[in-house]
Amino acid sequence: MSPDRKPRQATASLCVLAMIALATPALASSGGSLPWEGPLEQIQESITGPVAGYIALAAVAIAGGMLIFGGELNDFARRLTYVTLVAGILLGATQIVGLFGATGASIGISETEAKNRSAP
Repeated sequence: MSPDRKPRQATASLCVLAMIALATPALASSGGSLPWEGPLEQIQESITGPVAGYIALAAVAIAGGMLIFGGELNDFARRLTYVTLVAGILLGATQIVGLFGATGASIGISETEAKNRSAP
């Protein structure tokens, strides 16, 4: 190595270490106050609420009835019925999964639950 390269490498190494040290607090931030979290949570509550379940049930019943008893539907009406049926199933998916006893994802258990499970 030439003597001119060593100071450049040392300077570059120090710059990289300084950037990593400055970026560490930014990477560790929680990010719990993003501007779109509130509206997304409101949409989630609207989609998974009891009213959405009733709307989904009505949509599936009406779309199924149209497909069974609708007679001769043109292509647009049939596709619209399929879209309504799929939307109703998707809106009611949380209630359908809830029928089988499944709930949301559980990443960990609390300390009290761990103690209760370990107690004989």
